[in-house]
Amino acid sequence: MSEITVTLPDGSELDAEAGETVEDVAYRIGEGLGRDTVAGVVDGELVSKDDPLTEDCRIEIVTDSSEEYLDVLRHTAAHVFAQALQRLHPDARLTIGPYTDEGFYYDVHGVDLDEADLDEIQAEAEAIIEEDLDVERVTMDREDALEFYDDNPFKREILEEEAAGEDTVSFYRQGEFQDLCKGPHVESTGEIGGFELLEISASYWRGDEDEETLTRVYGTAFETQAELDDHLAMLAEAEERDHRKLARELDLFSIPEHSPGCVHYHPNGMAIRRELEEYVREKNDDLGFEEVRTPELNKTDLWKPTGHYETFTENGEMFAWSQDDTEYGLKPMNCANHAHIYDSNTHSYRDLPLRFSEFGNVYRNEQSGELSGLLRVRGMTQDDGHAFVRPDQIQGEILSILQSIEDIYGHFGLDVLYKLETRGEDAMGSEEIWKQATDALIDAMREEDLDYDVEEGEAAFYGPKIGINARDALGREWTIGTVQVDFNIPRNLDLTYVGEDNEEHHPVMIHRALLGSFERFMGVMIEHFNGKFPTWLAPEQVRILPISDDNLDYAREIAAELDDYRVEVEDRSWTIGKKIQQAHEDRVPYMAIVGGDEEAANVISVRDRMEREANDVSRPEFRQHLEREVAQKHLEPTFLAGR
Repeated sequence: MSEITVTLPDGSELDAEAGETVEDVAYRIGEGLGRDTVAGVVDGELVSKDDPLTEDCRIEIVTDSSEEYLDVLRHTAAHVFAQALQRLHPDARLTIGPYTDEGFYYDVHGVDLDEADLDEIQAEAEAIIEEDLDVERVTMDREDALEFYDDNPFKREILEEEAAGEDTVSFYRQGEFQDLCKGPHVESTGEIGGFELLEISASYWRGDEDEETLTRVYGTAFETQAELDDHLAMLAEAEERDHRKLARELDLFSIPEHSPGCVHYHPNGMAIRRELEEYVREKNDDLGFEEVRTPELNKTDLWKPTGHYETFTENGEMFAWSQDDTEYGLKPMNCANHAHIYDSNTHSYRDLPLRFSEFGNVYRNEQSGELSGLLRVRGMTQDDGHAFVRPDQIQGEILSILQSIEDIYGHFGLDVLYKLETRGEDAMGSEEIWKQATDALIDAMREEDLDYDVEEGEAAFYGPKIGINARDALGREWTIGTVQVDFNIPRNLDLTYVGEDNEEHHPVMIHRALLGSFERFMGVMIEHFNGKFPTWLAPEQVRILPISDDNLDYAREIAAELDDYRVEVEDRSWTIGKKIQQAHEDRVPYMAIVGGDEEAANVISVRDRMEREANDVSRPEFRQHLEREVAQKHLEPTFLAGR
């Protein structure tokens, strides 16, 4: 057998024989680690401890104290669900059942399930966990496996495609149940401490709307019941904060049937979006970006040299059609259009960096089953920017963008997490320029003293990137912004500048989005704030509440005085109690209550949505505070704090 080199997380190397398993390597490191091995992460991929290592690789051993252990546990939980389902519905055909960030799902066919069936399946699954069945990996000849799945065309397709050319395939067995699976799994069903089936939805085989319709059952699992209980409480809170529900209550936006995946902003929602746009414009100005506008309709030839056309058409994500023997498309990204603007003039090294920003409308043909309010849409507006720089300017450009992002997310009360996404299998360009680009991102994060995780092979095809994730008030992570270093597209499009040596050189393109798309960011913000927006973002910042109709003129006088802000006068003939209640339900930051006493003294009574209040407030004092609070972008109303 030939020798291979295994690189460990600390950078040290270990010699091993090709064909040794993850578990074998763990035993080489230490007897205790070998005994504790549950699975492995090989070149960024979670694999079974029984998987053989055939070439040089990076490896991390997964034990029950590893972050990845929960993924392994949830994979086994998916099998527990499938076993419970087949005990109750033997004719159910299984398809795939992966773990997810939140739990697991299993797609099934040939059985009619609804939400009412989940309790019975849940009870059977809990019995299987109580049985503490050993989970063991077994192998089967591929031809025998095809015969085993004689009545399951979905598993047969997997065997004929993903497992084509394999002599044997792996199954995982627990009790009477076995399932075609690469793993990994925990040692026994009894390791699952908390198990819950959550919901049922429809899906399509292979995610293709032209394929068979399947039933998808979602669930989750944890090591302990206490962890599960905490998670279920978070899900209940998330349901209350669902941005689609809040959008109806606060009249923010709609996505009607005639525009699937495309948002109609109502006046309240547009007020929030305009604030976000102006905020980003200020940041773009600070960073030296010049705003441009490019068309949504282009000939698809625009995207062929960049590689986007092939990528988006292969994934079925591009809206394209032919007319008069010419193919047109709605742009799925802004990069190529910005490159065209750069290429419209000649440039010297003195001109760089040259930076373009755009609130660019782009379109992606997402499957209808994947659409989800503002979080997954077909039409979106990207907060996009591209800097064309010399190689010696890369580091400084990345640093200034990262510093701006840190400042921005602080104004929304979001914790920022950084993910370095590295070269994948579909990468264009040489390993040398990918290393140069990746090193630049790493150096910038180290200079800013930022912690980051590495996601191997997850970069876009044209260059590595820093994915900017935000953790919201419920602890959920959302991918929002991005910074990418791209040597390839400028070369493919033959973009040039004249260097100090009077020779032509290719610029480097820095792709960046501060907020990502406005749609997704607004969806995250609505849920993060639970509709209780900071005063600077709130669609209605102050509501004037006259105690009676006699005070309407005074209320309108105050509103006119605050006309720089989003102020409404509540002029319905309600009791003051009902007016206050409605303002609370509408999540208005401030209420200014005025009656005969306030009018006589030329003051207001101020109440905020936290139910704090103060009487006899001078009008200039309130206005001056409002100016400061909005300008400084406080996260919550602060006028009454400490009074």
